Amino acid sequence: MLDVGDEAPEFALQNQHGETVRRSDFDGQRLVVYFYPRANTDGCTTEACAFNDARPQFHDRDARIVGISDDPVDDLESFAAAYDLEFDLLSDELGEVATLYDSYGEKQMFGNTFDGVFRNTYVVGPDGLIEAVYEGVTPEGHADEVLEGLGEQSAKRTL
Repeated sequence: MLDVGDEAPEFALQNQHGETVRRSDFDGQRLVVYFYPRANTDGCTTEACAFNDARPQFHDRDARIVGISDDPVDDLESFAAAYDLEFDLLSDELGEVATLYDSYGEKQMFGNTFDGVFRNTYVVGPDGLIEAVYEGVTPEGHADEVLEGLGEQSAKRTL
């Protein structure tokens, strides 16, 4: 896993609208980069909707959100539309960016082995350095956990 203080790897991926989004587009702001296995599955929908519902609180902390999966852009477009998601969902079909973030590799499900995205989250600071790492997260309550961590970061900066 990347550690707190590491430089966040740059990326350039297409969002659900086919537009290119780069990590560096968020320089000067906090960026929550969450990796999720598959659009339109129960856990991923729970997680995405929670992040979406909490967007105002993230914005209050000068943080933006992007979700990254290995889904194609078309699947992300329908997922975002179905749940009125108002943040960028990014397509990493080959898992290259997820690999840079230690969030892609061999998984097992129902007796099958395959490569896929691990459910990890990183908070990237305004300077491009990793501020927080959440590994193997549980979808339910995760957005609140990240918000709480952002509140702690803000408190440390004001001391």
